Amino acid sequence: MAVSKLVLAATSTKSCKVLLGLRVLAFSATLSAAIVMGLNKETKTFVVGNVGNTPVKATFTAKFQHTPAFVFFVVANAMVSFHNMLMIAVHLFGGEMEFTSFRLLSVAILDMLNVTLISAAANAAAFISEVGKNGNKHARWDKICDRFATYCDHGAGALIAAFAGVVLMLIISAISISRLAQPNKCSSSTAAAPSVLP
Repeated sequence: MAVSKLVLAATSTKSCKVLLGLRVLAFSATLSAAIVMGLNKETKTFVVGNVGNTPVKATFTAKFQHTPAFVFFVVANAMVSFHNMLMIAVHLFGGEMEFTSFRLLSVAILDMLNVTLISAAANAAAFISEVGKNGNKHARWDKICDRFATYCDHGAGALIAAFAGVVLMLIISAISISRLAQPNKCSSSTAAAPSVLP
């Protein structure tokens, strides 16, 4: 219901403000996800054995670079953040740039590609997070979240932000596609006043 209302709003003169606001939110969500996961690291010391009565300790570090899915997650969220930052900059500082059918189509295609990218990254990270939390008895993969609780909590926060970014990018993509029916509708000046159509 909310999505359909936002798509209908794209045909009004407020569509530029709606789209700009959604892009700012998507930028914030994906950038937060990339930063939180990129800085996610925890080091702990465990007793791994005993020599006589003396415990043998070893220090282990959990960080996102150890898992390719998390590396993909950070890169994908950073790329989607960069895309939204460019779109926001074009909207705010593009001057009297007219959005022709070709430009609107290009933006719509880029938005769809970014939806695919962030969705794939978030789902890959969610799968690996599930293994880290519960392990896999069939593959004999041990869980680590019982030992690295802070690391897993930060990863969960990054996942929540990323999935929020997925939802926002889906809405942005729907609005971008709906704007193809009305080229020249949005320019940087329309953020303050309605555009004048011939």
